Amino acid sequence: MDWTVATYLTYLLVAVPLTVWVASTLSRHGRVFLEDVFTANEPLAHAVNRLLVVGFYLLNLGFVSLYLRSGDTVVDLRGLLEQLSVKIGVVTLVLGVVHFANVWVFSSMRRRQRMDSFRTAPVAPQAWTGPMGPVAGQQPYPAPGR
Repeated sequence: MDWTVATYLTYLLVAVPLTVWVASTLSRHGRVFLEDVFTANEPLAHAVNRLLVVGFYLLNLGFVSLYLRSGDTVVDLRGLLEQLSVKIGVVTLVLGVVHFANVWVFSSMRRRQRMDSFRTAPVAPQAWTGPMGPVAGQQPYPAPGR
């Protein structure tokens, strides 16, 4: 008996719900993070969150689909489990890498936003000063034409 089709079905029954669960968890818990990054614009944070979820699905379900095919014929239950463990392990690693890439990008955005908020003056300037005169111990500028 050939177990290849059973391997494919089991792989899809594990990989697709795993991808959906990871996407919904990241969306739910990442919403707070995105609202912090986009402090002034909450609708933008929600829109970015939804777009990230769609991109996550496209990327990971596309990978799951492409990785479905196997070159070997699965002849027994042991082969099914071995091939399934490799496939699910690779899918899990890809999900983790994509997750950490997203976290890194948004952490850098958040860091940049916080640094930009420190660069602005907390209070508007209240007066202007004229150009600086000569420094003590230094000769004044020579008059033009000398």
